[in-house]
Amino acid sequence: MSARIAIITARGGSKRIPKKNIRSFCGKPILLYSIEAALGAGIFEEVMVSTDSEEIAEIARQAGARVPFFRSERTSGDFATTADVILEVLEHYKNKGKEFDSICCIYPTAPFVTAEKLRNAMKLLEEKKAKKVMPVVAFSSPPQRAYVVDGAYIRMKEPENANKRSQDLETLYHDPGQFYGYHTDSFLELKGQIWEDVVPLIVPESEVQDIDNEEDWKIAELKYQAMMGK
Repeated sequence: MSARIAIITARGGSKRIPKKNIRSFCGKPILLYSIEAALGAGIFEEVMVSTDSEEIAEIARQAGARVPFFRSERTSGDFATTADVILEVLEHYKNKGKEFDSICCIYPTAPFVTAEKLRNAMKLLEEKKAKKVMPVVAFSSPPQRAYVVDGAYIRMKEPENANKRSQDLETLYHDPGQFYGYHTDSFLELKGQIWEDVVPLIVPESEVQDIDNEEDWKIAELKYQAMMGK
């Protein structure tokens, strides 16, 4: 069986929503949803949280995740990328004599991630022999009909699509920012910059929500409650 690691990226700083990664979401710290999904999937040899915060680390440990080290200053700043964080984690484990065949990077504010989605995603990654797997969601309105502001007026970005039927326009998707699965060899070779051989896990709009402000948070809680049938 392949050795897999789940890496949950949860640094302490958050400017728009204070303590965002451990704020209560539908009754418990939002970070716990990602940890519980990873542990519940039952497919990861290691479920760890990468953080620079002792408060986050303590909550993570109590939930059953490991925090074997704290992030370096380099990966704790505003300009550190997710790839930087994953590379640091892999290097730490390699130095301890532990390597993994595949990686699942899960964001800490992703309550719509479930154990089933993680199992399905990592299964797709292996079955399709892909370099990367990620959830995608269709745009709710065709981007081909987008408008742009031009001075005091607006105009269609692609006026040639103005009179086309929605069903005749290509369905386009976007990244909901929930999790990513990688083959470790591909990740290391390309330093995380993987744009080809990516297999999608298509998820519905009802299970997707950016959480960047207070309004987003309220909408996410309503969507989550609907998803759970409450």
